Amino acid sequence: MRRWWIVSGVVVVVLAGVGAVAWWRGWFADPTVEDAPTVAADVEVVARHLEAPWGLAFLADGSALVTERDSARILKVTASGAVTEVQKIAEARPRGEGGLLGIAVRDDWVYVYYTAEDDNRVARMRLGEPPQPILTGIPKAGNHNGGRIAFGPDGMLYIGTGDAAQSSRSQDRANLGGKILRVTPEGRPAPGSPFGDSPVWTLGHRNVQGLAWDADGRMFATEFGQNRYDELNRIEPGRNYGWPEVEGKGGDSRYADPVATFATDDASPSGLAIAGGRAYVACLRGQKVYRLGLDGGDPQALLAGRYGRIRHVAAAPDGSLWVLTSNRDGRGQPEDDDDRILRLRPPA
Repeated sequence: MRRWWIVSGVVVVVLAGVGAVAWWRGWFADPTVEDAPTVAADVEVVARHLEAPWGLAFLADGSALVTERDSARILKVTASGAVTEVQKIAEARPRGEGGLLGIAVRDDWVYVYYTAEDDNRVARMRLGEPPQPILTGIPKAGNHNGGRIAFGPDGMLYIGTGDAAQSSRSQDRANLGGKILRVTPEGRPAPGSPFGDSPVWTLGHRNVQGLAWDADGRMFATEFGQNRYDELNRIEPGRNYGWPEVEGKGGDSRYADPVATFATDDASPSGLAIAGGRAYVACLRGQKVYRLGLDGGDPQALLAGRYGRIRHVAAAPDGSLWVLTSNRDGRGQPEDDDDRILRLRPPA
């Protein structure tokens, strides 16, 4: 909690309550990632003229299903760049940062995360059939809707949610906002939950939009900060990641410190991929893809300033990375070809 007074024109800040010391320490620390060198990368355009693409899931044949946030369309994009609309989610209600968001594939089921009339929800379907909600009641708002979904190595579905602009939700274990959730493919709380019969896997998040695992099965997530720090976090079951008591590294044993922090105007991280033992972080405001070690070290900037806002990065079956731009999301400056899907082959 922060209390502000103005005394003779000087702002006086009094910190009180849980996390105050951690907040004070974090506010005056520098981000761990800054001034990263820009490195060249082999890149080609796979598809053009998309409308705010958001999520991507690869199919067995090497093509991908791609969601568009504002049109609520699911597109099939082949490796050669052919684009076909395969379905529209009529139940989605795009507004602000909400709409048709994450997508995942398991066997012949397609899973989607979307903003509905009264909530954010996860549904599954076979393409061409109506979506069947499997998890509802995730808070919605004009911003902080989370939205990334992905199957983990354990076969369970992981769901990144946001606090829906009410930070108190993040510390409330009974609320699905500001969490990473873990459920079975049918939407039930998965076995081994740290909080009993609950889908909550971790809490204390502000807005999670990136989920990925390394070759050893360790989980990582990206998170939007507020005023000071964006984060890359190592995710461990039952841990509390601090929001709103801590932003960035707090040095408080009650809260998990991030692996890496970024200035909010330098990153605004959405999607996340892990390939070759390194993390690739898609940056919206930062207009780049950060590449860094899983311990946060050796950061590099790819595509810096070349393609505008970057929403997502995903590891493709052929060893490349597919990158989604987000210049038609209401905050970018779209060019005639936007939005685009890029195929990125990082340097060694």
